[in-house]
Amino acid sequence: MSTTAPRKITRLRPRRTAQSPGRLLREIVEWIAASGFFLAGISSIVITAAIVFVLVYESLGFFREVSLVEFLTGTEWMPQFADPKYGILPLICGTLVTTAVALSVALPVGTIVAIYLSEFAPFFLREIVKPVLELLSAVPTVVYGYFALKFVAPLLQLVIPGLPTFNMLSAGLVMGIMIIPYVSSLSEDAMRSVPMLLREGSYALGGNRLWTSLRVVIPSAISGIGAAYILGISRAIGETMIVAIAAGMQPNFTLNPTQPAATITAYIVEVSLGDLPHASIGYASIFAAGFLLFCMTLVFNIGGQMLRRRYHQAY
Repeated sequence: MSTTAPRKITRLRPRRTAQSPGRLLREIVEWIAASGFFLAGISSIVITAAIVFVLVYESLGFFREVSLVEFLTGTEWMPQFADPKYGILPLICGTLVTTAVALSVALPVGTIVAIYLSEFAPFFLREIVKPVLELLSAVPTVVYGYFALKFVAPLLQLVIPGLPTFNMLSAGLVMGIMIIPYVSSLSEDAMRSVPMLLREGSYALGGNRLWTSLRVVIPSAISGIGAAYILGISRAIGETMIVAIAAGMQPNFTLNPTQPAATITAYIVEVSLGDLPHASIGYASIFAAGFLLFCMTLVFNIGGQMLRRRYHQAY
């Protein structure tokens, strides 16, 4: 019986070829682009962390003097008086009331506009109406504030006798007008991303445009519409100049939108323009109010992310 020696297996090594100048240039450009994207992403995280650090660090000096319970449950906000009071509930009420009035205008109107542009408007009309509508978001908020003070408030006084010149109702209505483009544009984009096959299936079953819009398109685009709503809420909570000009600067503990009141952002503007010592408790109250406003916005953003994950649909 003959035996043969095992064959030796040799691996072929790939030849090293010199890279062409064009390929080397593309790799360098790709590396620069990837590095730029990485730095942009990291910078956003670093800036956010720096903002949180400043708010927390400066707020600690305030909470060393004022208890958190008094800060969150007190109904009097008078940090600059001889007998100071540090209950921020009046500012929270003013912020929530103006936000609620604004959303009562922006959410339904923005959704209706989005449905019309997505499902009913002809192409040429949509290409005209949508850019014009988005111009509302480009108007400076100071202009909106004086529009609310000089036009909307006198108009409301004809309907509601005895309405104060400074009131949360006029400020909230104008805020709602300002937020409409945010809600309508993002909602319309979400609706147009719904595949046409779903619409055609609804039409085949006998549904009309309105039925298809309400029962097929909106449920399919609910995650995008919810994100638009969350953006509108965050925009309303953080609005400054409209409420500072039209809502008044009185920290009243009231839920009546026909009364003047101050919001958290309006207080920050008012105190920031004053001459306060850097280490005073009044100066530290700015950061405490700002940190609370940051937490409120963060809660709504987290809720929006949870909504997107819960109802997100990929087509």
